[in-house]
Amino acid sequence: MRASVLGFVSVGALAAAVHYIVALLAHALGWQATSANWMGFLCAFPVSYIGHRHWSFRGTQAAHVAAFFKFLAVALLGFLGNQVLLWLALTYTPLPFWCVLGMVMVLVAVSTWLLSRFWAFKHD
Repeated sequence: MRASVLGFVSVGALAAAVHYIVALLAHALGWQATSANWMGFLCAFPVSYIGHRHWSFRGTQAAHVAAFFKFLAVALLGFLGNQVLLWLALTYTPLPFWCVLGMVMVLVAVSTWLLSRFWAFKHD
């Protein structure tokens, strides 16, 4: 369990950094916040899946195809929450995009780990 958490945090931090940097760059180039967030997610997803499959949950017995689609579902669900929270915070607070995006990504990461650990990469 400890290795799983360490792996998840490490891979998650790398994927989050990709997501955050790409989203900030896209936003700086004039993209709307939610579109920039999508671009960040799309660039970070492969980093996240490959890292989690081969490091965080390397002991899994789940077949690659099954795990991929379950992980995609978890990631899309997390991203939907990310988009909603991002939109709400940007609409109803004066906080800047960079700050809101960072806070939202941390909140969503916890739920993503739980769903990944106990569903997508669950030992059967």
